[in-house]
Amino acid sequence: MSKTKTILVVEDDPATADFLASGLEQEGYRVDRAADGPCGLERAQAGGLDAIVLDRMLPGIDGLTLLETLRAQGCDTPVIILSAIGSTDERVRGLRAGSDDYLVKPFAMPELLARLEVVHRRRAGSPIVVTRLICEDLTLDLLTSRAERAGQVLLLQPRAIQLLEFLMRNQGQVVTRSMIFQKVWNYDFDPGTNVIDVYVSNLRKEIDRPGLVPLLRTVRGAGYRLGAAR
Repeated sequence: MSKTKTILVVEDDPATADFLASGLEQEGYRVDRAADGPCGLERAQAGGLDAIVLDRMLPGIDGLTLLETLRAQGCDTPVIILSAIGSTDERVRGLRAGSDDYLVKPFAMPELLARLEVVHRRRAGSPIVVTRLICEDLTLDLLTSRAERAGQVLLLQPRAIQLLEFLMRNQGQVVTRSMIFQKVWNYDFDPGTNVIDVYVSNLRKEIDRPGLVPLLRTVRGAGYRLGAAR
């Protein structure tokens, strides 16, 4: 017996959220709900979802920023954006942000259900491969190892690129020295050197150039965190 699929609905309008939840539940889906961007992001990061139905305009964090954050963190859950904005430019922005589909409001429930079936079939045969990580205005192209901050190319050696990738995949979370040694240097122990401090210091000089909001922070006694202070 196939398991019940869980859909996260991130929608701030109560009437629309009720309409979505009712229609999805009638089709046998289990529905989780979030009424703003931060709550939607937190629930999506917890995992266990088969798809996300995401409103474009949300309080706290808008839908595109939420989606870009998830994709940058390696989340490949299928996402369908719902938006009252139907222009070609907005559709392109949504798709480039990492959505699997873009549905313009008002819409009919049968169309949404059909689009969910399509993205599930598509993902079953061809899972997404993340090739670009994003943290605020910092980007890392995993195919070319090219890192940029605010449109400026960062001059980084291969090991620094590996360190940056690890930090970006865990952005917003504290990573310890032991975690870095294990994942970046492939050591199962801390050799007691200051090599990480040196690399972090050099990486910070490139990432947090004068005039830019600091992203790479040292958490005293714990490790390091990548991401803007909230």
